[in-house]
Amino acid sequence: MPRSTAATVLTRLMPWAIATVGLAVAASGCAGLPHYAPAAHTYYISQNGHDGASGTSADTAWHSLARVERVRLQPGDRILLQGGARFSGTLTVAAGDAGRTGQPVVIGSYGDGKAILESSGDGIDVHNTGGVDIRDLTITGTGAPYAHGTGINLYSDLHGGTRPNHVTISDVDVSSFQTGIAIGAAGDTGFSDVVISQARLHGNEDSGLKTYGPAFDTGHPAYAHQNIDIEAVEVYDNLGNPSVVAHSTGNGITLGSVRNAAVRGSSAHDNGSNSAPLGHFGPVGIWTYNSTGVVIEHNTAYDNHTASLADGAGFGLDDNVSSSTIQYNLAYHNDGPGMYAYTDTPSNLYTGDTIRFNISDDNGRRLPQNGGLGVYGTYISGLEVYQNTVVMAGTGGQAPALLVSGSQSGITIRNNILATDGSPVATVLGLTASHVALQGNDYYAPSGLWYLIWSSTTYTNLADLRTATGEELLSGQPTGLAVDPCFSGGRLPIIRSPADAEAVVPSCAALVGKGLDLEKLFQTSTGPTDYFGHVLSTPPPVGASNPRVAGSNSATGSASLPVYSSRQTPAWSRQGQHPDGAQGTAGTRRQTQLAG
Repeated sequence: MPRSTAATVLTRLMPWAIATVGLAVAASGCAGLPHYAPAAHTYYISQNGHDGASGTSADTAWHSLARVERVRLQPGDRILLQGGARFSGTLTVAAGDAGRTGQPVVIGSYGDGKAILESSGDGIDVHNTGGVDIRDLTITGTGAPYAHGTGINLYSDLHGGTRPNHVTISDVDVSSFQTGIAIGAAGDTGFSDVVISQARLHGNEDSGLKTYGPAFDTGHPAYAHQNIDIEAVEVYDNLGNPSVVAHSTGNGITLGSVRNAAVRGSSAHDNGSNSAPLGHFGPVGIWTYNSTGVVIEHNTAYDNHTASLADGAGFGLDDNVSSSTIQYNLAYHNDGPGMYAYTDTPSNLYTGDTIRFNISDDNGRRLPQNGGLGVYGTYISGLEVYQNTVVMAGTGGQAPALLVSGSQSGITIRNNILATDGSPVATVLGLTASHVALQGNDYYAPSGLWYLIWSSTTYTNLADLRTATGEELLSGQPTGLAVDPCFSGGRLPIIRSPADAEAVVPSCAALVGKGLDLEKLFQTSTGPTDYFGHVLSTPPPVGASNPRVAGSNSATGSASLPVYSSRQTPAWSRQGQHPDGAQGTAGTRRQTQLAG
């Protein structure tokens, strides 16, 4: 319904509403008759309004946000701010204000353009309640250089009982706060069924968007929030705070203490450059920690930075993450690796995770020694890494495409293209074949000496590696290749925009059908499509996409899947597979700097 007609419709409904209320009052003492909820209201706020007015039409609008605090909001009530106008203060939706699914409390704009809400604290504060829709607003912090609060702050200090549920945030622009959007909890009763879409979160200090909960107990794991969906969100220029060393700052999107979440069709770029130069922490574009059942898919992460010797990655699965997946993402020109898996917390929680069908190109710009795709730390088990394309270019021979280090078990790395500029194509430290399996990968170094480091030994060909370690063997038969994948953009193409992703598609027959059939051999369900949404060939290729070779039998038809598109990402097919399975706490990443 157009906003301009809302007051008219409400006026037309008033006789019915009055009659209904009268009926409810008259019947209040009669058994068997229903009790009717009061009719929903729309409250208008205008720069030219007056707080003594009724507020129920654009002509009788209130003047200040403070006037809203005197109203107890009911399901279906709407608070509309005049488009293009500026308002100062905080809008609070507290536990006594109740919306519900299908009849939420709405906070938005009316008239032309978005209203601008300015605050030195929180912009909009939703506390211990759900049933709220926030839309069509620009929210900006006032202070030097940032406000002390959060642009949109969802916070629960409830313990036990039902989570506040149904909050949607859409078509908002949030800047100049500590955090753009935060979803937090003091205990195990956080928020459920939160959807954030079409948001631009930029110029904040700590993070663009984050969820968090209380200190994580690995002996009794609990997740404060559940069912968080993030789609078509752009986070950028969230630079960090150089004085904070207790946790990472300058992150794009961080998901902590959540069960079942998805980040789709979003982008994180140009974050983290002002993070702390000291300490063991660094920012990441999009990552999760202390969570389970998280899917990060069809996103881009580029030009993300770190000032320390850790992180600066595009995507990450961090401490205590289980049953989660990073898939169909593009990472390029980040300071750290394109994507990584890491934990150093003693527990058996880090298990059942997957990194697949991603493209990592031209990463490791500041920390090439940490690789293009990294598996670090201890206590990782059951991690599957397959069908990725990793290209390291312009690093001066320092960067392995793959770096695996620490004490881990049950790690499988299969059907990946690992290409470098004269560096070790892969480095595996401190592990044996019983910990990690390399099978079916293509290792390519177009310049310099081809070599691979396994533990303390350097191997200059796959035959010697197989004999000495048992890697790149399956049932005694050799697997793996060391051939030119014939990238369509050149020997080691450099991606400078999402539209350039086609540059890493193989264009000759060297890898056609050369991947291991993971479903047949290992019961690994690879899904129906490659990175570009084309039907996956059988047997699959090596790398994230089918080769495009004239006359070959590699499948390139589009699958019948929905298509994603956003302002920062190209149109991608959406697979949508979901695996089974104190404020500001930001994980405990301690990626060790390792010389290649």
